[in-house]
Amino acid sequence: MHISKRLLLGLGLVTLIMESVVIQPAFAADKVSLFKVITAKDEIVIGISEDELAQVEGRNAAGIAKMLVAKGSMSAWQYAVRKSAGGDLEQAPLHKIGLIARDSLRVEPYATPLKVLPIDETKK
Repeated sequence: MHISKRLLLGLGLVTLIMESVVIQPAFAADKVSLFKVITAKDEIVIGISEDELAQVEGRNAAGIAKMLVAKGSMSAWQYAVRKSAGGDLEQAPLHKIGLIARDSLRVEPYATPLKVLPIDETKK
């Protein structure tokens, strides 16, 4: 069977486009937003997945603070800096924690130049 180069190139291009459309949402689901929670005693960095953040009013730190006050408590993943297998620094989920509204004084966005790893829900 003879397939022309033009047809083969077209099929390859269509496959590439379809792959990017199908795979891109899967990567977006793994995106994590980091926030710093400041209390009277200390500061911690938490990670909220995009799915969880979509349920928060405003999808920002103020919305998380409002939700925390309204519910009284919430759970989140605490993030910490660690070295990857390649030796690079990265922000990784440490463990799941509970936040209590009366102990939390402020929630603010947390920007980092490091790679942020997704939350692995199997570690709950």
